Amino acid sequence: MSYFDFDEGSRRTFPNEPFGYRHGLAGHPLLTLNSLADLAGRLDRDRVEYNSGKLGIDQRPEDVPLIDMPPAEVVRSIETAGAWMVLKHVETVPEYRALLEACLADAANAAGMSADEIRNMQELEGFIFVSSANSTTPFHLDYEQNFFVQLHGDKLMHIFDNLDRSLVSEEQLETAPNKHRNLPYREDFESRARAFPMQAGQGLFLPYTWPHWVKTGSQYSISMAINWKTPAIVRMNKLYAVNAIMRRMRLAQPAPGRYPAWDSIKIAAYSAARGMIEPLRQSEGMRRRLRGLFFGRKANYFYGPKPTT
Repeated sequence: MSYFDFDEGSRRTFPNEPFGYRHGLAGHPLLTLNSLADLAGRLDRDRVEYNSGKLGIDQRPEDVPLIDMPPAEVVRSIETAGAWMVLKHVETVPEYRALLEACLADAANAAGMSADEIRNMQELEGFIFVSSANSTTPFHLDYEQNFFVQLHGDKLMHIFDNLDRSLVSEEQLETAPNKHRNLPYREDFESRARAFPMQAGQGLFLPYTWPHWVKTGSQYSISMAINWKTPAIVRMNKLYAVNAIMRRMRLAQPAPGRYPAWDSIKIAAYSAARGMIEPLRQSEGMRRRLRGLFFGRKANYFYGPKPTT
């Protein structure tokens, strides 16, 4: 089955520019509210993040209002809960992985990717967003390529050039588990935004680290991000992670690419350390302990008491 339809102009700009497209995933049985409520109860707790949807574009992470409700109940009551939720790494559930693999293969074909380019698509991930009406996802960026699909309701995504360092600095590009994704935002940024409205059956290709913020419309919204990385992105993410760790140690680093030999040393060190830690991360409990050990209590911000909004 073919899920994606890209026009010729989109194929020419891929993967350097965002573009809209049509897809055939709306109404898929794995992506209904009932199925997603069941999925929310099956995923490890650190794979489920949720809070109030009543947020500002420039929401301070420490002031995000939370929701006092179990994850599955949030999904079932999304029409009235005033909530925002993301189900992370749904590829860990076999039937969702099969769907994501089929989607990615079809999208790659629609984009006209070569066989070599397809072989370089790594680290397939699926994130599913369930949001109440009039919910805001604050200004942030993501560290992968993303075929984003709107499945129910409507959503408006405001996207900004990832090369504009007056919007997001080199320091803000650095990433670590103790850093919340929300970024500082000013109203004057908006003049540089590209707005992409989406309804069910429409989608958006979002390139690597393009900042964005999102607002849902008058109905509850279901969306899915089909994410993957290239070898170059994997390498860059390792540098951003090492630079964030070293900045925490008061050893601020030059931007990636300025000193290639030093970059290579940092990547090798990160890969070796990650190789030792990765086998320990198979369980939720160990992931939680490792995050707390290396990055402090803020690294597990999605846990903890859920005060009523």
